[in-house]
Amino acid sequence: MIALSELEERVRETTGVRLFTVLAWIPQRRALRRVHSSHPQEYPVGGEKTVEVAAAWLNRCIEAKEPYFGPDAAAVREIFADHELIESLGCSSIVNVPVLDEDGEVLGVLNVLDAEGSYDEDSVAAVQRLAPLAAPALREVVEGSRA
Repeated sequence: MIALSELEERVRETTGVRLFTVLAWIPQRRALRRVHSSHPQEYPVGGEKTVEVAAAWLNRCIEAKEPYFGPDAAAVREIFADHELIESLGCSSIVNVPVLDEDGEVLGVLNVLDAEGSYDEDSVAAVQRLAPLAAPALREVVEGSRA
């Protein structure tokens, strides 16, 4: 099992990243709990997102288990209530990739953000290839939340 900080470095080397967070999906509360953050001041570990997550985003990443690609500031503003904080960090392009367990259930989501124009469909594919590396750490969090 690799540490989530090591996964962050792999994402940085592969696609580049200004803001990287990993969120665990807590299905019984329909909440996302932050378990790793490259910016702990702005996005502290342990923070949760529930009502501020857009239904369209939840449907795509959690229900349909598909990545979300927001190429520009308009896409970020449309989906994320905290878009002003995101933009203040110099981020206006986002790739969100669900992390699945071996049974295809969602364990969480990788959030990869950078300046507008930083990502494209190849970036999404690259993050998808790295996402399984987060599964062991997310499995621990998800199973711990059931206890």
